[in-house]
Amino acid sequence: MKKNIQEAARIIRSKNSGPYELTLDIMFKNRRYFDLFRAENIINPELICRLYRIPQSDILGILYFEPAQAVKITMKRRIPSGALGDGDIYGAQQHAPLLEIEFEEN
Repeated sequence: MKKNIQEAARIIRSKNSGPYELTLDIMFKNRRYFDLFRAENIINPELICRLYRIPQSDILGILYFEPAQAVKITMKRRIPSGALGDGDIYGAQQHAPLLEIEFEEN
């Protein structure tokens, strides 16, 4: 059965990770969802590239962090924080594409 990420995550957010990087965090509701996403490699470079329309070289890392039951994605910002044309200086509104993630759960 196909489900949306919002059924599995308690927090989906984004924030600056310095002026040139953006961090996306997904914190799962429970250990079962964390283990499912990690085991099935649901959050992967190809998915992030498609959702954000970026080249794979812009993804700096995807880390599953067991103590927080979370996954952290770090990527290059398209425009440095605070530069001319930057519409989100804190990077706090860049998580919306993650809301499109769907997954299978038996």
